[in-house]
Amino acid sequence: MQTAKKAVISTHQSSILQRLSKEFKAHWQLYVLLILPIAYYIIFKYLPMYGSQIAFRDYSPVRGITGSKWVGLKHFITFFKSPQAMTLIMNTVSISLYALVAGFVFPILLALCLNYVGSQRLKKLVQTATFIPNFISTVVMVGILFQLFNSRIGIISLLTQELFGFKLDALGNPNMFRHLYVWSGVWQSTGWNSVIYIAALTGVDEQLHEAAIVDGASKIKRIIHIDLPAILPTAVIMFILNLGGLMTIGFEKVLLMQNSLNLQYSEVIDTYVYKIGIASQGASFSYPSAIGLIQAIINFILVFIVNKISASVSETSLW
Repeated sequence: MQTAKKAVISTHQSSILQRLSKEFKAHWQLYVLLILPIAYYIIFKYLPMYGSQIAFRDYSPVRGITGSKWVGLKHFITFFKSPQAMTLIMNTVSISLYALVAGFVFPILLALCLNYVGSQRLKKLVQTATFIPNFISTVVMVGILFQLFNSRIGIISLLTQELFGFKLDALGNPNMFRHLYVWSGVWQSTGWNSVIYIAALTGVDEQLHEAAIVDGASKIKRIIHIDLPAILPTAVIMFILNLGGLMTIGFEKVLLMQNSLNLQYSEVIDTYVYKIGIASQGASFSYPSAIGLIQAIINFILVFIVNKISASVSETSLW
């Protein structure tokens, strides 16, 4: 009996190998093209995971990774017991959620509006105008903000003084930091993020719109009943992917916009890790690595949960 089972399994395995061999011979060019992307992920994504054990050691460059003392969860406990941990987490989550909600809707609205523009010249002009900000570097972007909102010579401050009788000191007001950070990001990324929705709308069958027009449907009704359902799966996938970076803002823009007045609201996990891991004189390795690992774990859990909910509710998911 066992021999018969082994023979069946062996036959099944050989048939799979033969099928894979035929598939590879028929489309070998496509598999060759996959070599570079796979190599990229192996070298820059998977191999560095070996170094994540630094978070569980008192790492010393002299001793190396395996030679450094194993301390377990010491650095994780140190972070959660630190007085600034809750402030860092709250600042990171609040800014990320604000940016996620504000930046999620506008690309969809832009794509829908462009889809109904009759003039191709106007459509291309608007697309170009909204794409350009995406190519502005972070340093230049922050420089523009400083020039616009400078309390003495900024255009916005001068306008508020002329119109309302007071100068708006947005850079000196800690409560304005999140608004400046988020809405400058929305302005910079809306055009670029709308590309995927514009591509999804091009796949909508024109006959649906023609039938809706014949039935007397307005543009609003066509958007609600035809366009939005068409781009909903794409929007769900993009939302899940964006939520996967909830705990990771990036330190460049935040760091450049920081000052002594807004530090209470602008200090996030990424800037904190940068300061203690690189910028400080007694640079640490294990402690920042532990914090970075916490971010990665939370992001993974969020993606897993939201993906599970999306799969059960809308039948659209990453896997």
